Amino acid sequence: MFDVLIIGGGVSGMSCALVLGSAKNKPFTTDKKIGVFTHQKASSLQDAVFNNAYGIPAGKLGSELLLESKKQLSDSYPHIVQIPDEKVIAIEGHFPEFTITTNKNTYKTKSIVVAIGAANTFAIEGLMHYVEAHKKAKPEKQRIQLQNTDHEVTQGVYVIGTLAGHRSQLAIAAGSGAAVATDILTLWNNGTQTHVHDSNR
Repeated sequence: MFDVLIIGGGVSGMSCALVLGSAKNKPFTTDKKIGVFTHQKASSLQDAVFNNAYGIPAGKLGSELLLESKKQLSDSYPHIVQIPDEKVIAIEGHFPEFTITTNKNTYKTKSIVVAIGAANTFAIEGLMHYVEAHKKAKPEKQRIQLQNTDHEVTQGVYVIGTLAGHRSQLAIAAGSGAAVATDILTLWNNGTQTHVHDSNR
């Protein structure tokens, strides 16, 4: 049983995983099992070049970020389980026990973070009734989002990045993932508002 499984290894998903991972020494996270499906074939980062993203050198390729983020996560927070090459096809159950089915396996988790793109090819059974037209994309692009209130789709299910209704900017997607990570940490910390900062002091 995972405490949280993140579906998607793009900007928002990896940002969420990194923030959750960085809380590893907090007493309320020591028993938590965290995983991320790092399936990235459809990521919009594959063809991206970044010149306007805070903290990222100009000219950085999105394809490089995809690889570097997985390495950063494994090097810095190896306790987070990375699940490669599996595509999620269905979600069943209710909080606090969901079953996630991929093209290869099934997993049990208490909470889910959906971090895949806003393309209208979205096809995860169990979430289709939450699909609506993207409110911040041009209608001709036919983008979709999941109905949510402050990233929460329903109890125990969160959505981040463009699928949450955000515009397609790296900084926005990363911030969305980090925001939900702190919401989850707050939940684990019995409702006490929580964030994670490192310091060189």
